[in-house]
Amino acid sequence: MMNDLELPLGKRSKLYRFFEIVPAFISYSVIAVLIILSFIQPLWASIYLLVVVMSTIVRSVGIAYRTITGHRHMVRAQAVDWRNRLEQLEDPVASYAALTAPNVSRLRLPGRQTEFHIQEHYNNLRLAAASPETFPKPSQLYQMVIIAAYNESYDVIQPTIESVKATTYNNQQIILVLTYEERGGAGIAKTAARLKKEYGDVFHSFHAIKHPKNLPDEVVGKGGNITYAGKKMQAYCDEQGITYDRVMITTLDSDNRPHPGYFDYVAYEYIVHPERKRLSYQPVALYFGNIWDAPAPMRVIATGNSFWTIISSMRPHTLRNFAAHSQPMDALVEMGFWSTRSIVEDGHQYWRSYFYFGGDYNVLPIHIPVYQDAVMDNTFWGTVVAQFKQLRRWGYGVSDIPYVAVRLFTRHRTVPFAELFARFVRLLDGHVTLASMAFMVTFGGWVPLLLNSQSSRSYAVHLLPEIVSNLQRLAMIGIFVTVFLMLKMLPPRPDRYKRRRTVWMVLQWFLMPVTSICFSAIGAFNAQTHLALGRYLDKFDVTVKATVDSRDRARQQSKEPRKFFGLFGKRK
Repeated sequence: MMNDLELPLGKRSKLYRFFEIVPAFISYSVIAVLIILSFIQPLWASIYLLVVVMSTIVRSVGIAYRTITGHRHMVRAQAVDWRNRLEQLEDPVASYAALTAPNVSRLRLPGRQTEFHIQEHYNNLRLAAASPETFPKPSQLYQMVIIAAYNESYDVIQPTIESVKATTYNNQQIILVLTYEERGGAGIAKTAARLKKEYGDVFHSFHAIKHPKNLPDEVVGKGGNITYAGKKMQAYCDEQGITYDRVMITTLDSDNRPHPGYFDYVAYEYIVHPERKRLSYQPVALYFGNIWDAPAPMRVIATGNSFWTIISSMRPHTLRNFAAHSQPMDALVEMGFWSTRSIVEDGHQYWRSYFYFGGDYNVLPIHIPVYQDAVMDNTFWGTVVAQFKQLRRWGYGVSDIPYVAVRLFTRHRTVPFAELFARFVRLLDGHVTLASMAFMVTFGGWVPLLLNSQSSRSYAVHLLPEIVSNLQRLAMIGIFVTVFLMLKMLPPRPDRYKRRRTVWMVLQWFLMPVTSICFSAIGAFNAQTHLALGRYLDKFDVTVKATVDSRDRARQQSKEPRKFFGLFGKRK
C-alpha cells in the first residue's frame, strides 16, 4: 500500500506521461482555438469567446457570494470560546445536563442561535454524554506543531513560536518541533539552539531537528524535512508511551501565526467526529502578516490568495490541504507521513490520504485563520522573482493530475469511478482555468479583429471588444466585494505609514490584470510546460522571509531609493 502512494521518480509509464502532457495541451488549446477560429470564421471565434467569458461571469457571482458567506463564518467562528467548548467535552455528561437546564433551554431552538454552530455543539454534547467512553478526553490529546524552516532568521521564526505559545491551548499539551535544513547553513542551527533554550520549558517538550541534505529518494523540498521530523517524533512518542491516536500534528511554515483559538478548535472537531482518523483539518490562510509592508503587486496577490482560501472553506466537497493544516498522527504514521518526492507536499497530501483510505477521506474546514506573510524580499525585484517562483510552485500542483489519472483509468481502481472522475475533472479544470482564463478575458475580445481583416465587416465581431469590456465591468462586483472585505480585515495600519497608505490599498487593485497575467497565469503555464516537457520541478524554491528591518538594512547598504521597496506608498 505504501509504494502505491508514492510519486514516480525517473522514467514514467506511457499513461503517466500522457496525462503529464494533457493539462498544458488543454490550456494552450483554449487560446489556440480562439486564434484558429479567428482566421477561419471570426463570428465563431466571437461566440466561443463569449461562452468562455460568460462562464467566468457565472463563477464571479458564485465567488462573490462565497466570499461574503465565508467571511461571515470566519467572523462568527473567531468569536467562539473554543477553549470553553473543548472543556465541556472533558465531562460531557455534566456539561449536557447543564445545557439542558431550564434557564438555558433556548439553546435547543435553531432559530435563536447566538453563536457559531451552537445547535451542532448541543448535539455533539448529547452524543458524547450518551457514550462518553467513545470520545477522547481533551486532557489526553496532544498538539504536535511542526515548524519547517530553511535558513530563516530569529526575527521570522520567534514570532511564530510565540504565537503558538499565546494560543488558548494548554502549552503543556503542545509538543513543539522546529525542523530545519542542514543545507540552510550554520546560522539556522544557531537560531534553533537559541529558540530551544528560550522556549524549552514553555511546552510539553521542544525539539530542534536537523534534516540532513541529500537523503535518497527525496527531492529538495519541505516534504522531506517534515517527514524526517515526523519519523523522529514517532520514535519519541513510542519512548514516552504516547499513542498516535492522541496526537494531532499541525505543520506550519516559519512565518505562520495561528489564531489563538486554532488548536482548541481543531481538538474539538477531532473529538466530536467518530471518523476522526479519516479527516484532516484546514484553516483559512490569511496572508496579512506583513500586508502593509509588502509592495503593491504582492499585496494584491496576497489578498486574492487569502480570499481564495476563504471561498474554499465554503466548499467542503472541493476543499484540499493547503499550506498549514492538521492531521491525526496515527493516519500519518500509517501512510508514511508526507511525500518526499513532491515540492507541493500540502496539496498532494490530500490525494495520498484519499487513496490510502480508499476514498473515505475528507478535509474539514476550520473557519479561523492561520496568518501568513505576503512575499517580501529585501529588494523589490527580488520580491517579484520570489513571488513568481512561489506561484509557479503552487501551479506545479498540476503534477497531481497524472497521479490521479493513472489511479482513475485502471482496472485496479480502489475508489468509485464516478466520484473520482468528478474530482479529477475539477482538478483539471482548476489548473486549466488558472492558466488560460486571464489571457482570454483580458485580450480575447481583440483577437478576431486583429487576426482577420474580414472581421471588420462583421458588426457583431466589431462590437466584441465592447461587449467583453461590459461583461468585465459586470464581473467587477467580485472585486468590489473583495476590496470592501479587505478593508474590514486588514490589521491596524502601523504608525510608520501615513494615512494615504490606506488609499493606495484600494487603488492597488488596478494592478489586478497585471498580477493575474504576469504572475498567476504565466506561472501556471510555466509549471504545466515543465511537466509536459518532462523537465520536472524537483527543487523547492524557498521564499525569502524578509522583515521591515532587514529590508531597510539592505536599502541602506545598497543606497537604493526608498520607492524601490514600496510601490504605491512611502513610509514616513
